[in-house]
Amino acid sequence: MLGLRAIDYLTFYLSACWFLLAHLQRGDVVVAKTDPPLISIVAGAAARIRAAKLVNWLQDLFPETAVELGVRGVGWLARFLSWLRNISLRAAAMNVTIGGRMADRLASFGVPERQIRVIHNWADGGAVHPIAREANPLRAEWGLERKFAVGYSGNLGRAHEFETMVGAADLLRARADVVFLFIGGGVHREGLERRVRELALENVYFQPYQPREKLGLSLTLPDVHLVSLRPELEGLIVPSKFYGIAAAGRPTVAIGDPDGEIPTLLRRYDIGYAVTPGDARGLAARLVELADNPGLCSTMGTKAREVFVQQFDMPHAMRAWRECLDAVESEIR
Repeated sequence: MLGLRAIDYLTFYLSACWFLLAHLQRGDVVVAKTDPPLISIVAGAAARIRAAKLVNWLQDLFPETAVELGVRGVGWLARFLSWLRNISLRAAAMNVTIGGRMADRLASFGVPERQIRVIHNWADGGAVHPIAREANPLRAEWGLERKFAVGYSGNLGRAHEFETMVGAADLLRARADVVFLFIGGGVHREGLERRVRELALENVYFQPYQPREKLGLSLTLPDVHLVSLRPELEGLIVPSKFYGIAAAGRPTVAIGDPDGEIPTLLRRYDIGYAVTPGDARGLAARLVELADNPGLCSTMGTKAREVFVQQFDMPHAMRAWRECLDAVESEIR
């Protein structure tokens, strides 16, 4: 499987390089996103040959993320891949990161500060906006009209930690009014469902990924959302689901490094809480606090939407990107 994926990546790199060499002209600007991994090396080489400028848009940092996740076949190559990647970062006209901790990582790689810019990911505040609990048809459709719903929406992936959530659900099994709702899928979905069956948890529900047109409903159904990131991945990944949660006007409880990117935002604006992985009792206590104090939960959600409108709505990101690209174009001129 890993060998087939490597072949897939290699053929893409070759075709991308061929395309760029065939179409780039002097003074063009190439924006290279980090999917597939290390595409900045290919794009950087082609841009250098064609006298174009490279802007790296870093959603995660590879190979460090793969090493922390224990991906097979990467460890022995990591130092060489990092060396190649860092050359492409230092040669770029600009490197856009999605968080301050990630920007700090780039600085530690020797990337000059003038070549680093933070532009957070975003959500569409027009498509996702607060909806009152009683006005959300999914509550009735999924049988959750009178429940305090704790939601997790999105990828159930390797970068996330779920045992703390399961532990909190176990501790709260006697609270008939509190339920846990997982919406999405990923490599951990099957294992999470199996764990719930082993513990005979009747307060945990699962739903598949929802179509885009229902995203506003699925994000506003939970009263509070959970976000998870393994602490060793701070600075390598940012849980971007936070922005949709804030757009929906809901508080967030983050499971991870208390000083991480998202926990810092939650603390700064008083729009949620953070607990460390393994602290199921702490998570349960925070959820009970919100369930028993609907005014507090509502106030945090209102603040979250206000912060979103002021900083993380799509127009803010578009302006930041326009300024970034204008600066690169000015340098060319």
